[in-house]
Amino acid sequence: MANTPQAKKRIRRNARRAEINGARISRIRTLVKKVEAALAAGDKDAASAALQTVQPELARGVARGVLHKNTAARKFGRLTKRVSALG
Repeated sequence: MANTPQAKKRIRRNARRAEINGARISRIRTLVKKVEAALAAGDKDAASAALQTVQPELARGVARGVLHKNTAARKFGRLTKRVSALG
């Protein structure tokens, strides 16, 4: 159990950040699923539109330290390849 005021504040702050980071990761996953659903349906227009919404969200996740840079690049690269192969 935390005894010092700093440690108590750190616990509160970590809980707040975990909630925010969890929401951010959840939003990214949802957007990725939208791209994958459009790919499964074979709708290239919807897939490319969804891909355009995923890209800045992945970049934002990297900037906020929620995702590693290479993880975001890998996810975006694989999705882009699948969307372009749909044509």
